[in-house]
Amino acid sequence: MKELILGGARSGKSALAEQRAAAMGGTVTYIATAVAGDAEMAARIEHHRKCRPAHWHVIEEPLRLAGVLQQHAVQGGCLLVDCLTLWLSNLLAEGEPLLQQEQEALLTCLPELPGDILLVSNEVGMGVVPLGELSRQFVDEAGRLHQRLAAVCDRVTLVVAGLEQRLKG
Repeated sequence: MKELILGGARSGKSALAEQRAAAMGGTVTYIATAVAGDAEMAARIEHHRKCRPAHWHVIEEPLRLAGVLQQHAVQGGCLLVDCLTLWLSNLLAEGEPLLQQEQEALLTCLPELPGDILLVSNEVGMGVVPLGELSRQFVDEAGRLHQRLAAVCDRVTLVVAGLEQRLKG
């Protein structure tokens, strides 16, 4: 089962994904995409590390997500990716060729992967249109990616204020 879990900042989407992963009962591999670019982000990453169960496998991969998924997906296992919008930000910083290449790689491999895949991402398309060009590009890329992922995922869930709303599946 492939599930896309969307929500705003601090909506409860990561907690929901972690609950789902724990309930599946198999091996969980947590794929973190964040990069500690400053002290505040480093503190956020450390907080997430402390909150995760110690027996979960953790892989930190800011760019080559499809390759990590292909390498670690197994029948009976669960891969939890948190989060796609940080991954997208990392790719935007690397430039257009890698951005497009990695998105296509993810969308191509996802339907073929064994096991359960939980993809966490920020829904950024519900606010005002950002003033800056890079910010607008990010919102556009995230919106397009979410639409394409929603088409290939078995389930899509939106989380608001800790409450989940099933959109698909």
